[in-house]
Amino acid sequence: MNKTTVKAAFKASLPVMAGYTVLGMGFGVLLALKGYSFWWAILMCVTIFAGSMQYVGVNLLASGASIISTAIMTIMVNARHLFYGISMLKQYKDMGWRKWYAFFGLTDETYSIVSLNPDLPEGADRRDFNFLLTLMNQCYWIIGGFLGALLTNIISFNSAGIDFSMTALFVVIFVEQWEKTRCHIPIYLGLGVSIVCLFIFGADNFLIPSMIGISAGLFIFRKRIEEVQEND
Repeated sequence: MNKTTVKAAFKASLPVMAGYTVLGMGFGVLLALKGYSFWWAILMCVTIFAGSMQYVGVNLLASGASIISTAIMTIMVNARHLFYGISMLKQYKDMGWRKWYAFFGLTDETYSIVSLNPDLPEGADRRDFNFLLTLMNQCYWIIGGFLGALLTNIISFNSAGIDFSMTALFVVIFVEQWEKTRCHIPIYLGLGVSIVCLFIFGADNFLIPSMIGISAGLFIFRKRIEEVQEND
Protein backbone atom coordinates (compact mmCIF):
# COMPACT_ATOMS: atom_id res chain seq x y z
CA MET A 1 0.00 0.00 0.00
CA ASN A 2 1.69 3.19 -1.17
CA LYS A 3 1.34 6.65 0.32
CA THR A 4 -0.64 7.92 -2.66
CA THR A 5 -3.35 5.34 -2.05
CA VAL A 6 -3.41 6.01 1.69
CA LYS A 7 -3.75 9.76 1.13
CA ALA A 8 -6.51 9.25 -1.44
CA ALA A 9 -8.46 6.98 0.91
CA PHE A 10 -8.05 9.35 3.84
CA LYS A 11 -9.18 12.33 1.78
CA ALA A 12 -12.26 10.44 0.57
CA SER A 13 -13.06 9.35 4.13
CA LEU A 14 -13.02 12.84 5.66
CA PRO A 15 -16.76 13.52 5.20
CA VAL A 16 -17.50 10.12 6.74
CA MET A 17 -15.13 10.83 9.62
CA ALA A 18 -17.12 13.95 10.51
CA GLY A 19 -20.37 11.99 10.50
CA TYR A 20 -19.24 8.68 11.98
CA THR A 21 -17.43 10.20 14.92
CA VAL A 22 -20.54 12.10 15.98
CA LEU A 23 -22.97 9.28 15.18
CA GLY A 24 -20.74 6.76 16.89
CA MET A 25 -20.71 8.96 19.97
CA GLY A 26 -24.50 9.03 19.86
CA PHE A 27 -24.58 5.25 19.84
CA GLY A 28 -22.09 5.09 22.70
CA VAL A 29 -24.15 7.55 24.73
CA LEU A 30 -27.37 5.60 24.29
CA LEU A 31 -25.65 2.33 25.15
CA ALA A 32 -24.05 3.79 28.28
CA LEU A 33 -27.39 5.26 29.40
CA LYS A 34 -28.80 1.72 29.36
CA GLY A 35 -26.12 0.69 31.85
CA TYR A 36 -23.52 -0.89 29.55
CA SER A 37 -19.82 -0.10 29.85
CA PHE A 38 -17.72 1.38 27.06
CA TRP A 39 -16.26 -2.08 26.35
CA TRP A 40 -19.66 -3.11 25.02
CA ALA A 41 -19.60 -0.12 22.68
CA ILE A 42 -16.19 -1.11 21.32
CA LEU A 43 -17.21 -4.78 20.93
CA MET A 44 -20.38 -3.90 19.01
CA CYS A 45 -18.60 -1.38 16.78
CA VAL A 46 -15.91 -3.93 15.90
CA THR A 47 -18.08 -7.00 15.34
CA ILE A 48 -21.38 -5.55 14.07
CA PHE A 49 -20.46 -2.23 12.43
CA ALA A 50 -23.99 -1.42 11.24
CA GLY A 51 -24.95 2.03 12.41
CA SER A 52 -28.73 1.83 12.28
CA MET A 53 -28.77 -1.74 13.62
CA GLN A 54 -26.51 -0.80 16.49
CA TYR A 55 -28.92 1.95 17.48
CA VAL A 56 -31.77 -0.56 17.35
CA GLY A 57 -29.58 -3.06 19.18
CA VAL A 58 -29.38 -0.79 22.20
CA ASN A 59 -33.11 -1.19 22.85
CA LEU A 60 -33.00 -4.90 22.00
CA LEU A 61 -30.31 -5.46 24.62
CA ALA A 62 -32.07 -3.34 27.21
CA SER A 63 -35.43 -5.07 26.67
CA GLY A 64 -33.99 -8.59 26.76
CA ALA A 65 -35.32 -9.44 23.29
CA SER A 66 -35.24 -13.08 22.22
CA ILE A 67 -32.80 -14.42 19.63
CA ILE A 68 -35.63 -14.89 17.12
CA SER A 69 -36.88 -11.33 17.55
CA THR A 70 -33.36 -10.00 17.25
CA ALA A 71 -32.72 -12.04 14.09
CA ILE A 72 -35.93 -10.84 12.41
CA MET A 73 -35.25 -7.23 13.33
CA THR A 74 -31.68 -7.50 12.04
CA ILE A 75 -32.89 -8.83 8.68
CA MET A 76 -35.46 -6.05 8.41
CA VAL A 77 -33.02 -3.28 9.26
CA ASN A 78 -30.02 -4.57 7.30
CA ALA A 79 -31.69 -6.19 4.29
CA ARG A 80 -30.42 -3.38 2.07
CA HIS A 81 -26.81 -4.48 2.64
CA LEU A 82 -27.51 -7.68 0.73
CA PHE A 83 -28.30 -5.63 -2.36
CA TYR A 84 -25.30 -3.36 -1.75
CA GLY A 85 -23.05 -6.42 -1.67
CA ILE A 86 -24.49 -7.93 -4.83
CA SER A 87 -23.94 -4.69 -6.73
CA MET A 88 -20.28 -4.61 -5.63
CA LEU A 89 -19.37 -8.19 -6.64
CA LYS A 90 -17.74 -7.07 -9.87
CA GLN A 91 -15.78 -4.20 -8.32
CA TYR A 92 -14.49 -6.27 -5.40
CA LYS A 93 -13.76 -9.52 -7.26
CA ASP A 94 -10.00 -8.86 -7.68
CA MET A 95 -9.33 -7.72 -4.11
CA GLY A 96 -8.22 -11.12 -2.83
CA TRP A 97 -8.51 -11.59 0.93
CA ARG A 98 -9.37 -7.91 1.33
CA LYS A 99 -12.75 -8.35 -0.32
CA TRP A 100 -14.11 -10.29 2.68
CA TYR A 101 -13.51 -7.34 4.96
CA ALA A 102 -14.70 -4.92 2.27
CA PHE A 103 -18.05 -6.71 2.13
CA PHE A 104 -18.28 -6.88 5.92
CA GLY A 105 -17.63 -3.15 6.25
CA LEU A 106 -19.84 -2.03 3.35
CA THR A 107 -21.97 0.57 5.10
CA ASP A 108 -24.27 3.09 3.42
CA GLU A 109 -21.62 5.81 3.49
CA THR A 110 -18.80 3.60 2.22
CA TYR A 111 -21.05 2.30 -0.55
CA SER A 112 -21.99 5.87 -1.45
CA ILE A 113 -18.31 6.69 -2.10
CA VAL A 114 -17.14 3.44 -3.67
CA SER A 115 -20.15 3.05 -5.98
CA LEU A 116 -19.37 6.40 -7.59
CA ASN A 117 -16.01 4.91 -8.65
CA PRO A 118 -14.12 8.14 -7.84
CA ASP A 119 -11.08 9.19 -9.87
CA LEU A 120 -7.84 8.32 -8.08
CA PRO A 121 -4.46 10.07 -8.40
CA GLU A 122 -1.82 8.43 -10.56
CA GLY A 123 -0.11 5.57 -8.75
CA ALA A 124 -3.02 4.80 -6.43
CA ASP A 125 -4.34 1.24 -6.32
CA ARG A 126 -8.14 1.01 -6.36
CA ARG A 127 -8.20 -2.31 -4.52
CA ASP A 128 -6.15 -0.89 -1.65
CA PHE A 129 -8.23 2.29 -1.80
CA ASN A 130 -11.49 0.37 -1.29
CA PHE A 131 -9.99 -1.62 1.56
CA LEU A 132 -8.45 1.37 3.33
CA LEU A 133 -11.56 3.49 2.94
CA THR A 134 -13.63 0.79 4.62
CA LEU A 135 -11.09 0.34 7.41
CA MET A 136 -10.78 4.07 8.10
CA ASN A 137 -14.54 4.48 8.21
CA GLN A 138 -14.89 1.69 10.75
CA CYS A 139 -12.11 3.17 12.87
CA TYR A 140 -14.00 6.47 13.00
CA TRP A 141 -17.11 4.64 14.15
CA ILE A 142 -15.22 2.69 16.82
CA ILE A 143 -13.58 5.86 18.15
CA GLY A 144 -16.92 7.65 18.26
CA GLY A 145 -18.66 4.79 20.06
CA PHE A 146 -15.86 4.53 22.60
CA LEU A 147 -15.79 8.26 23.32
CA GLY A 148 -19.58 8.50 23.61
CA ALA A 149 -19.84 5.63 26.07
CA LEU A 150 -16.84 6.80 28.08
CA LEU A 151 -17.90 10.45 28.35
CA THR A 152 -21.43 9.50 29.39
CA ASN A 153 -20.01 7.97 32.54
CA ILE A 154 -18.25 11.26 33.29
CA ILE A 155 -20.66 13.97 32.12
CA SER A 156 -24.43 14.09 32.63
CA PHE A 157 -26.54 15.65 29.86
CA ASN A 158 -29.89 15.45 28.08
CA SER A 159 -29.72 12.79 25.33
CA ALA A 160 -33.10 13.55 23.74
CA GLY A 161 -32.94 13.50 19.94
CA ILE A 162 -29.70 11.52 19.61
CA ASP A 163 -31.53 8.55 18.10
CA PHE A 164 -32.61 10.78 15.18
CA SER A 165 -29.02 11.26 14.05
CA MET A 166 -29.03 8.23 11.72
CA THR A 167 -32.11 9.57 9.92
CA ALA A 168 -30.35 12.88 9.40
CA LEU A 169 -27.32 11.11 7.93
CA PHE A 170 -29.44 9.20 5.43
CA VAL A 171 -30.98 12.48 4.28
CA VAL A 172 -27.48 13.86 3.65
CA ILE A 173 -26.52 10.76 1.64
CA PHE A 174 -29.71 11.09 -0.41
CA VAL A 175 -28.94 14.71 -1.27
CA GLU A 176 -25.34 13.90 -2.16
CA GLN A 177 -26.37 11.09 -4.51
CA TRP A 178 -28.94 13.35 -6.14
CA GLU A 179 -26.39 16.09 -6.80
CA LYS A 180 -23.58 13.86 -8.06
CA THR A 181 -25.50 11.66 -10.50
CA ARG A 182 -27.61 12.50 -13.55
CA CYS A 183 -29.51 9.22 -13.41
CA HIS A 184 -32.23 9.61 -10.79
CA ILE A 185 -34.17 6.48 -11.71
CA PRO A 186 -32.91 4.53 -8.63
CA ILE A 187 -33.90 7.44 -6.40
CA TYR A 188 -37.41 7.62 -7.86
CA LEU A 189 -37.74 3.87 -7.52
CA GLY A 190 -36.58 3.94 -3.92
CA LEU A 191 -38.97 6.69 -2.93
CA GLY A 192 -41.94 5.39 -4.91
CA VAL A 193 -41.70 1.76 -3.88
CA SER A 194 -41.02 2.64 -0.23
CA ILE A 195 -44.05 4.95 -0.03
CA VAL A 196 -46.35 2.36 -1.64
CA CYS A 197 -45.09 -0.40 0.67
CA LEU A 198 -45.46 1.88 3.68
CA PHE A 199 -49.15 2.35 2.96
CA ILE A 200 -49.71 -1.33 2.16
CA PHE A 201 -47.68 -3.05 4.88
CA GLY A 202 -47.44 -0.38 7.57
CA ALA A 203 -44.46 1.24 9.28
CA ASP A 204 -43.42 -1.95 11.10
CA ASN A 205 -43.34 -4.28 8.09
CA PHE A 206 -42.60 -2.27 4.95
CA LEU A 207 -38.79 -2.54 4.86
CA ILE A 208 -38.29 -6.01 3.36
CA PRO A 209 -41.10 -5.65 0.76
CA SER A 210 -39.58 -2.30 -0.19
CA MET A 211 -36.17 -3.86 -0.73
CA ILE A 212 -37.64 -6.62 -2.87
CA GLY A 213 -39.64 -4.10 -4.90
CA ILE A 214 -36.67 -1.78 -5.37
CA SER A 215 -34.47 -4.69 -6.49
CA ALA A 216 -37.09 -5.78 -9.01
CA GLY A 217 -37.36 -2.22 -10.30
CA LEU A 218 -33.61 -1.86 -10.65
CA PHE A 219 -33.48 -5.12 -12.59
CA ILE A 220 -36.27 -4.00 -14.93
CA PHE A 221 -34.70 -0.59 -15.58
CA ARG A 222 -31.10 -1.82 -15.48
CA LYS A 223 -30.34 -1.15 -19.14
CA ARG A 224 -31.81 2.33 -19.01
CA ILE A 225 -29.81 3.17 -15.89
CA GLU A 226 -26.60 1.90 -17.48
CA GLU A 227 -27.25 3.97 -20.63
CA VAL A 228 -27.69 7.15 -18.62
CA GLN A 229 -24.61 6.46 -16.51
CA GLU A 230 -22.46 5.75 -19.58
CA ASN A 231 -23.48 9.11 -21.06
CA ASP A 232 -22.87 10.93 -17.77
